[in-house]
Amino acid sequence: MKKLKARKAERIREIPRNVRVMFLSLGVLLISIIVSLRLYNLQVSASDTYQILADKQHNISQLLQGRRGEIYLEDDTESGLYPAAVNREYPMVYIAPNMVSDPNAVVSLLSSVLGKERSEIEQKLVDRSDPFEVIEHRVSEDQKNAIQNSGVKGVFVHPEEYRYYPGGTLASHMIGFVGSDGQKRLGRYGIEASFEGVLGGEAGVISGKRDAGGRRMLHEAGSFEAPSDGSDVVLSIHHTIQYEAERILKEAIDENEADSGSMVVMDPNTGKVLALASYPDFDPNEYSKVEDLSLFINTPIQSSYECGSVFKPFTIAMGIDQGKITPESTYVDTGAVHSGSYTIKNSDEKAYGLQTMTRVLDESLNTGTVYVEKLLGNKMFAEYVRRFGFGESTGSGFIGEALGNIKNLDYLNREINFFTASFGQGISLTPLQLARAYSALANGGRLMKPQFVDRIIHPDGSVEVVQPEEDRRVIQESTSKQIGEMLYSVVENGHGKKAKIPGYRVGGKTGTAQVAKKDEKGYAEGITIGSFAGYAPIGDPKFVVVVKIDNPKKVIWAETVAGPVFGKMMTFLLEHAKIPPTEQDQLVTKQ
Repeated sequence: MKKLKARKAERIREIPRNVRVMFLSLGVLLISIIVSLRLYNLQVSASDTYQILADKQHNISQLLQGRRGEIYLEDDTESGLYPAAVNREYPMVYIAPNMVSDPNAVVSLLSSVLGKERSEIEQKLVDRSDPFEVIEHRVSEDQKNAIQNSGVKGVFVHPEEYRYYPGGTLASHMIGFVGSDGQKRLGRYGIEASFEGVLGGEAGVISGKRDAGGRRMLHEAGSFEAPSDGSDVVLSIHHTIQYEAERILKEAIDENEADSGSMVVMDPNTGKVLALASYPDFDPNEYSKVEDLSLFINTPIQSSYECGSVFKPFTIAMGIDQGKITPESTYVDTGAVHSGSYTIKNSDEKAYGLQTMTRVLDESLNTGTVYVEKLLGNKMFAEYVRRFGFGESTGSGFIGEALGNIKNLDYLNREINFFTASFGQGISLTPLQLARAYSALANGGRLMKPQFVDRIIHPDGSVEVVQPEEDRRVIQESTSKQIGEMLYSVVENGHGKKAKIPGYRVGGKTGTAQVAKKDEKGYAEGITIGSFAGYAPIGDPKFVVVVKIDNPKKVIWAETVAGPVFGKMMTFLLEHAKIPPTEQDQLVTKQ
């Protein structure tokens, strides 16, 4: 071994001195270049990145959230308010490992009181320099008391503020819920999300510096920006009306073995939404347990559908408004209308002969609305459809609002698109859009902006009242009066008899719609949607109600499925509002 080392040393000595110096110089130069490049990268190329990392190590910054505004529904109680979304404090359990003197006592206490696995708690105690480890959120009062009374060092209970929804599932789609993005609480879905800027207020921030050991440097002046509290929001939704709408809707869905359903109740004169119900629903207090995220969708606002014959009153109103027809105008129904290779028939495939426009609505004749659309012309018809608010936002301010689809009316030479649209096929809309448009039929022709918020109560106590907004006039007042009488005839003499309310002049229209296939042309076999839309009392309307029942299994016709739901809801509304009977014979009887 010694001989090998000696030979190696002798070989190195045999290398000329100038060559050794050259290799050494090259090595030093190479190292210098590498160090220089590294320094350039640190100080120039990536200086911003490393500055940020250094700031994160030395700077303390924490977001501060103020009190979140609460949400209320209108109510019949003395206060006039029902708390729908409020702030509530819940106990949170945490440990400070750096203060724990008896780890076994901590593990035993928390595993027995909270039902935690011992290994889970032991893992939290591994780093004994750690000042904070959360063990459990939202513990019960009994658990809180047991921990606080234990006397075990290093275990603490601290209040956390959470959102609480006293009504549970009540108006859940309308209200939404509050979740977290990892830094702060944010509204998710519903009013919580749509009015985040009002409810959430403005976040504040506290900042300062810390030393290499992570301790705050007290001599360094930090900054503090106080958060501002959010404002309370009072919805136009009425607690009692919402409750009754949900009850009646669920009952109808169960009775008809339907997949789902929705209902909108609106004041046609102001556009205020008094109830907006969807079923199935969910409990916002337990939103994390919901596996199907589509359950959070507010279908009356965020989902559109082909509504079918509930659209027919709009086509008739267009014809009246343009002077093309009157309620007594006649046409001859041959039972079919041809357009190229297409043939349109009435739903019962019958021919009714000479019929008035009033009877077109009474009997829900497809051929009758096609006749009126021909008189109007495609361009005029499309203009009225847009004027009624279809294919556009209602202006409600609700995040994720569906616009519906009337693109078929962009092609004026496609006659068949306009014929089918005249009775509500080939175009889609939302129940909210439908309620808004029926309100225009009812109130004299004014298209109102749907209103969900009645007033906003700011942190300083000031109240901002949200005023009703009229978007535009759609039809003349005289047209509104005539279409009202025709819809009254539908309930008295036509397919809307099951919506009739003794003593009151009620108007409305049924609609049994097919459901378009998702991935191909045509309509799904055996699947229908039953709708009923109308208002009362005719002549001085106070309420518009739209009912939609999806895929009923027992009976498919809207007259039987949706009509009675409308009748029950409207009966409740008229009685709740103490609207006196409007039919003359009833008034005479009472006298």
